[in-house]
This record gives sequence, C-alpha cells and structure tokens, in this order.
Amino acid sequence: MNRENKNGKKVVCVVGTRPEAIKMAPVIRALREAGSSLGVRTLTLATGQHTDMLDGALRTFGLTCDHNLNIMRASQSLDHITTSVLAGAGEYFDATRPDAVLVHGDTTTTFAAALAAFYRHIRVGHVEAGLRSHDMGLPFPEEMNRVLTDRLAEWYYAPTHEASETLEREGVPRDRLWLTGNTVIDALRFILEKKGESGTGRYENEALSALAPGAPFILVTAHRRESWGEAMRRIARAASRVCEQVPGLWAVVPMHKNPAVRETIREILGGRERVVLCDPLDYADFVRCMADCRLILSDSGGVQEEASALRKAVLILRDVTERPEAVERGSGLLVGTDEDKIVNTAVSLLTDGGAMDRLLAKCDPQAFGDGHAAQKIATALLERL
Repeated sequence: MNRENKNGKKVVCVVGTRPEAIKMAPVIRALREAGSSLGVRTLTLATGQHTDMLDGALRTFGLTCDHNLNIMRASQSLDHITTSVLAGAGEYFDATRPDAVLVHGDTTTTFAAALAAFYRHIRVGHVEAGLRSHDMGLPFPEEMNRVLTDRLAEWYYAPTHEASETLEREGVPRDRLWLTGNTVIDALRFILEKKGESGTGRYENEALSALAPGAPFILVTAHRRESWGEAMRRIARAASRVCEQVPGLWAVVPMHKNPAVRETIREILGGRERVVLCDPLDYADFVRCMADCRLILSDSGGVQEEASALRKAVLILRDVTERPEAVERGSGLLVGTDEDKIVNTAVSLLTDGGAMDRLLAKCDPQAFGDGHAAQKIATALLERL
C-alpha cells in the first residue's frame, strides 16, 4: 500500500481496547485506502489498555499498530490508565505531529488521548459520538468519558439519528457533524463476508470444541464495572439456572481478563455441566457464536448493535442503555441484573416461539447503520484535511 506523504498530512487513529480496535479497524482501512492517493498518511497508536486482545483484533482485519504504549499492568486503576495514556499519547503526538487524531467511543483511552491532542491544538475527530445514557454512573466511567470527549472534539461522527440530535441539542454545529452509522456493522460485515469466502463455520478457539456439535447454546458476556461483585454473581447464577431449566441447553461464557470478572464467573460456573468457560474469543469466533447461538445475554454496548444487525435476540444486562435503538428498533430487551428477571425472560424466549417472534418482528437490521460508516468517516475527514 502506498504510504507516501506528499503533502505532509498525517492522521493518528488511537485504540486502547479490543472493542475499539474492532470498531476502528474499518476506519483505518478506509483512511489508508482513500488517503494514500492524496498523500495523507494514517498511523495507528495503540495504548495497550488491553494488550493481546487488542493486537489480535487488529490482526483479524489485516492491521498492526505503528506504535504501542504498552501501559497495561495487573489490576490497573483508572488513574494509571488516564495518566499513562495522557503522557504517552502526548509524547507520540509530539514526535509525529499529526494534523488530526481520531478516537473512538467511550474508553479511558479515548478521553485521555483526546485531551492530549487538545493540549497540542490538534484537531480531534470522535467516532461514535453523541451516545448518552444521561446517568454519569451508568456505565461508569464510560458515560463521563464520552461526554468529555465530545467537549474536546472538533469533528463528530454520530452512529444514529438520536446521537446526532443529541449533539445538535448540545450545541454542535451542523457543519462539524456527520451521521455515519456505526463502524461495528462494517466490521461485522467484513467478518461475515470473510467467513463466506472460507466456506467454513468452524471455531478456531479450542475451548469451543467442548461444545457438543449442533447443541443449542446461549452466549453470555459481562464485564462492566458497575456489574462487579454481587451483580456479576446474579448474572452467573441466572445463566446456570437458564441451562438447568431448558433441556439440552449449553452456555458459552467468554470471560473478560479482569480478575474481578473471572474469579466471580469461575466461582459460580466453573465445573458446571454444559457450560463452556473460555478466554475472550477472537472476533471471527465471536461473530460465529453470535450467529449460531439461540440467545445472547450481555452488558456490552457493541453486542447490542451486532445482535440487532444479525437479528439475534439479546438480553441487555444493564439498567439503562445509551443505545435506545437496540430496544426500540433492534433485538434487545433491557433486563438489568435481577436474577429472576433474567431467568424468566430468557426461558420464555427460548421455549416460547411466539415470544421470540414478537421480539424479532420489530428488529431493523440497519438500526445501527448500513455497513458503510467507515467510508463516510474517511471521506468527511479527508475533505477537511
């Protein structure tokens, strides 16, 4: 790929976590493809808020980072992530002198990198801008991160009409705001097309070989800070009870690498029959699991979008969501972390075909975009450069 820098323009795309890498990968690819002929160089800065999970996600899309701050350490605090990214990204920006910095979503990496760019008068573009739960504690600290990042940004790439309208109400000028759709739909389409080309639906992760061939299963993911402790125990107990109440049902539970999550999950679900506990799946395997499972239980924001695009029912293990489209136009039901509510809702959907049909009847697979968000973002950004 031609990387000449004829006019000296540079864009740095910052990623810190696995979800960021997945959602930014289509943007990086689109910028490199469209920008190379214009002499715009696209660099990828990884902060290492996640390490191997982040690198693996980039590799799935044929990408590697240009520089990695490698900030991750055991039981890292928010203070450590914020200060390490702020200092490390600042040094990288000083060395590379980019004309623009792109950040994504709502992580601590997102906020700290945007702040480092702001301190240097570098223009910031915010991918997935404008999402709001309107509760600074839910999700924590993501809601505050996204609000602060939107205050620091110059260019806003809103994934939905509601996000766009939120930004307008907050005073963002229309000429700095683009409605693009969500880049995770681009990533999802990339994987589905790749899977179709390979002609195989097999899983790469060896842990999934424990899953009986053709067995029905639920996919369970939970990692939010507000779910640590007793809420996580309720989620794990609920997953176990659902498998007990639905004959032959399995559960696949990819465990986040944070010890606060893994220890709780192992304590309750370790050694249970028809439960597969595994490390986080690479994105291709995760997409296959979403497509193959009977039902998803998750507190992830991205999963709400992906499940809707796949028309796969998802129980949202949170009290509020900054993605109301998942409930209004998607395949989601907001159930929180109440154990009985999770169990009763899941069992109803799994055993009552009418209940599942009613949920999916309202689902618009394009509620979060048409799969061309990255190209729209690249075009808008390159025009401004």
